[in-house]
Amino acid sequence: MRIVVLTGGIGGARFLLGVRAYAREVGAEVTAVVNVGDDLRLHGLRVCPDLDSVLYTLGGGADPQRGWGRVDESWTVKDELAAYGAEPSWFGLGDRDIATHLVRTTMLDAGYPLHQVTEALATRWQPGVRLLPATDDRLETHVVVSGDGEPAGSPVGSDATGGPGGSAPPDGGQRAIHFQEWWVRYRARIRTHRFVFVGAESAKPAPGVTEAIAGADVVLVAPSNPVVSIAPILAVPGLREAVTGGPAPVVGVSPIIGGAPVRGMADSCLAVVGVACTAGGVGGMYGSRATGGLLDGWLVAEEDAATVVPDVTVRAVPLLMTDEAATAAMVRAAVELT
Repeated sequence: MRIVVLTGGIGGARFLLGVRAYAREVGAEVTAVVNVGDDLRLHGLRVCPDLDSVLYTLGGGADPQRGWGRVDESWTVKDELAAYGAEPSWFGLGDRDIATHLVRTTMLDAGYPLHQVTEALATRWQPGVRLLPATDDRLETHVVVSGDGEPAGSPVGSDATGGPGGSAPPDGGQRAIHFQEWWVRYRARIRTHRFVFVGAESAKPAPGVTEAIAGADVVLVAPSNPVVSIAPILAVPGLREAVTGGPAPVVGVSPIIGGAPVRGMADSCLAVVGVACTAGGVGGMYGSRATGGLLDGWLVAEEDAATVVPDVTVRAVPLLMTDEAATAAMVRAAVELT
């Protein structure tokens, strides 16, 4: 059995723990196609937050309290940069984490593509699944905000003008900032108009991505942020078509339980694109594959058992990823939904 997972963020990394456990039970092979829209250059280093979250989580090196970065981390370099007044001061890299970025950047600068670099990094962490970036090319999520980016005193997304993607930022008091600045520095608490996936139009799926999807027995959409983790993956030309046109059923797992995200700020992102923060809202955003959308099946929490998504099979099961066994049970339910 071959399983492909579209994933990003900390929730996606934890979901993969359950996928890996289930795969070991049934003898399946797993390929994770990971979001790179969060990637950025910082202090000359290429930082890939989602790829690293997966590597550290599956490799046993993630910090369980913070949910991101390395366990037993130290911050000497961050403190020294602050003493110099080096910007950005709002995004810190831990000392252990910096080693990963140094190795990645050195290899990229030597001409190795990101998927080969990721494979090399995985030799240390032994994640137990095949990790592929959605693309080797530059793809960054930027956010169009009002004015100087200071809090506007009105709800995030109250003047939203569109969904993910789109053209360059318009004139008239709006500007684009990197997603990480919007997420980490401002905590999504500024007036926001839309998300733009810079570079998506010219990006190509990383080698192995479309082949894995074409050969899959099931494609799972992790309970990741649908707007800034899953949508950038699907924005790579040819990737959505590979999923929706492939032979494998597509089953998504809701990141919303009882009208709220389990963690993170998916509610803020959904508000920007005008989607209700409910299991039904996200399921409707993905849509039915039978009518041009993405999904054949949609797994929701027991609290959301009344959810209906037209032309999509919906099943309610416990969705809290309290431990690896509970997460593996979720995965089993998703596969059985096919």
